[in-house]
Amino acid sequence: MRRFLTIHISYMFQRKFLLCLVWLLAAQLVFAIEHDGHDHDHSHDDHAKTEHASGDHDDHDMPYTDRVMHHIGDANEFHVLGDFHIPLPCILYSKDGGLDFFMSSKFDHGHKAVNGYVLNHGDVQRLKGYSGSEGHVESIKADDHGHYKAVVDGKTYELEKPSAFTAMTSWFDFSISKNVFTLILASLLMFFVFGRVKRSYDARSGQAPKGMQSFFETIIVFLRDEVVKPAIGPKWRKYFPFIVCLFFFILFLNLLGLVPVFPGSANVTGNIGVTMALAVITFVVVTVSGNKHYWEHIVWMPGVPAFVKVILTPLEILGIFIKPVTLFIRLFANITAGHIIILSLVGIIFLLGNNGESLMGAVGGGVIAIPFLFVMNILELFVGFLQAFIFALLSAVYIGQAVEEEHHDAEHAH
Repeated sequence: MRRFLTIHISYMFQRKFLLCLVWLLAAQLVFAIEHDGHDHDHSHDDHAKTEHASGDHDDHDMPYTDRVMHHIGDANEFHVLGDFHIPLPCILYSKDGGLDFFMSSKFDHGHKAVNGYVLNHGDVQRLKGYSGSEGHVESIKADDHGHYKAVVDGKTYELEKPSAFTAMTSWFDFSISKNVFTLILASLLMFFVFGRVKRSYDARSGQAPKGMQSFFETIIVFLRDEVVKPAIGPKWRKYFPFIVCLFFFILFLNLLGLVPVFPGSANVTGNIGVTMALAVITFVVVTVSGNKHYWEHIVWMPGVPAFVKVILTPLEILGIFIKPVTLFIRLFANITAGHIIILSLVGIIFLLGNNGESLMGAVGGGVIAIPFLFVMNILELFVGFLQAFIFALLSAVYIGQAVEEEHHDAEHAH
């Protein structure tokens, strides 16, 4: 059965994989080039005119490295194509202003201030000391220290970012941003896909798997036989749903992040907050599942001299927290690096084309960049699967260490 599924999937990939990859590459080029021309100046066209007239630089002079980082960052609206944006719900709370709920389109792409809030390059920020309901945003620019200030109706206000884990401010942002929307979308896709797989099992009971069922059955069987059972041992059934859910959730997010159009422009697993949350969930499962044997070998190792335990125990306790840290940093770094490399390759076109002033230079840049982009897309598809697999595998290994029974040591000794 496994051989049949492998042959079936290989045949399907031979027909469709190359076509999908070519489409992905073409779409990435089109939308990366289009976003570079619009995403960083469209939301502040009027601002750029004001700043340029006063001798300041507009967004076209923004270093390309900053453009890349802005492109892969989160935002409160989707920029799809040209002047077309898809607004997202803004849910904002401050102690003095209370709760505000409205769509990001109310900001008019950064041209309006709403209840003391403005849209700065797609991110909602608050005007310190502003008391009006609505106003016209004339300009938003950063000072020499990197602090943004906005000119609204002729007056200058400092901008305040929302409260975060690292710093508390006067307000909180509970908005449905690009990353939050994509998290919800990935969850709904999983319900839809595995709902269809379940219905296929019910309808084709006792028959050979077909279509979507055959594709996902191969992956699930592989995870069960090659990852969960060997890593966790006799108690694998209890944790199998968690590991499978973790793998597919990360995989869906990774693959959605490669789609260069709405909603794929969100770089969710390249957000360290998201990967940290996934690692914390794994940390909680491992900590709660740890048995007496597991905690003995961490807190006070049996059979080890007392003076050695004093040295090893702090290291073992530190290792409990290092494991989830390595989980979320690995996923975050690999996904972010892939997006940065692809956008940097696209930047060769702008570099040699002098930002649209040299057609031949842009053509030459395209000749250089496109082959590398083709290879990078293949690599990124592979990395999307690989990082989901590594995260699931290491989570299973950590759980297996926590639930391993003491009699295993005796068996290994023999």
